[in-house]
Amino acid sequence: MEKNKKVVTLAYGCQMSERDAETLTDITRQKGYTSSDELENADLVIINTCCVRESAENKIMGKIGELKKLKERNPNLKIAISGCMVQQPGALERLQKRAPHVDIWAGTHNLHNFSALLQQVDQGGKAAEVWQEPNITEESTPLAEKGKLKANVNIMYGCDNFCSYCIVPHVRGRERSRKPEEIIQEIEDLVKRGCREVTLLGQNVNSYGKEFSPAYDFADLLQKVDQIPLLLRVRFITSHPKDLSDKLINTIAEGQKLCEHFHLPIQSGSNFILQRMNRKYTREYYLSRVRKIRELLPHASLTTDIIVGFPGESDEDFEQTLAIMDTVHYGQAFTFMYSKRSGTPAAEMNSQIPLDVKKRRLQRLMSVQNQNSLKWRQSMIGKIYEVLVEGLSRTNSERLTGRTRGNELVVFSGDSEIIGSLVNVRIHEAGSWTLVGDIENL
Repeated sequence: MEKNKKVVTLAYGCQMSERDAETLTDITRQKGYTSSDELENADLVIINTCCVRESAENKIMGKIGELKKLKERNPNLKIAISGCMVQQPGALERLQKRAPHVDIWAGTHNLHNFSALLQQVDQGGKAAEVWQEPNITEESTPLAEKGKLKANVNIMYGCDNFCSYCIVPHVRGRERSRKPEEIIQEIEDLVKRGCREVTLLGQNVNSYGKEFSPAYDFADLLQKVDQIPLLLRVRFITSHPKDLSDKLINTIAEGQKLCEHFHLPIQSGSNFILQRMNRKYTREYYLSRVRKIRELLPHASLTTDIIVGFPGESDEDFEQTLAIMDTVHYGQAFTFMYSKRSGTPAAEMNSQIPLDVKKRRLQRLMSVQNQNSLKWRQSMIGKIYEVLVEGLSRTNSERLTGRTRGNELVVFSGDSEIIGSLVNVRIHEAGSWTLVGDIENL
């Protein structure tokens, strides 16, 4: 096996895409590649793609175009494009015509066959493979790199919700839950390698295990993960509001390592728009879930996703979204303008919103959320929070950085020897996105 080959892996989109990119990197490592950040010296570049929004696709195509110039300077460079963008119906042929310099194309369902595709290219020619259906027996996940403090762990694949704007069920398939014993074993192995925090991933973790008999749900899984020795923190993403049970909220409230952070996408505050989105809940039900969280976990952090300019959204509908933001007081909101995704019902709906209207609404939404984010973090000044020390600050190498259980970023002074441990930090300064504090010895 040839040694000292370098691979650069780029991931676009959600944490699921990042986890898939880790899997691909691990596969190449087994083929003799070493991870690198330097494109100029790479022997292989992998881009794991996202297609949720048009802006993501445009950014990816721009990067693929840049790689063409790189390959002209280095003809031996291999380029691989994988993930959701490739998996879209009819996308492979279109993409191959636009980017003939790409050597490997792989969809979401056959990432674990990447080694064979790479070997095929090593023997000359190109390789393209997009399975139309997933092979569940192939969905094991290679371990994260040894010594990594934080790791993502897939607990399920696919989605059954079919929101009218979303391409995910079409490119990742229907929901499939991994066996709990496989998940526990993977996390235990990660902990042996130095991992101290895991994020459990699924398009909708709240529906984990619904196909199991006897019954075993996400709350049951969290209880087991919470008991793993030496593991310090457990996070999860994403929670669909319609499946957020009292049992799950109670489990998190009673857990020791389960972080009090809920990413609970609202998408819109208007019942009319929620119905058109096929979200399967009302604003009233969503707010009842928020009240339950606040009742049991008063200091829990809530974050969300919001789409503005969905087809048919009136000024009144938009005002209802703004009202939700002021009611819930999100610590952070990921806000987006609606963009058409081919093959989704929303793309064919009447009353598409003009771009200038969507831009105005997005700017107003972001302004409101920025104010809310600042108020939320200012409320933390003077309080002490448990922080997992993750490493040196990116902006100040003389300081450390870490996150609270609520996933708030904190910068503070300290010795690098405490990286990987839990410390108590008293907050004395707050910005819109970052907290500043000092270690407090209790």
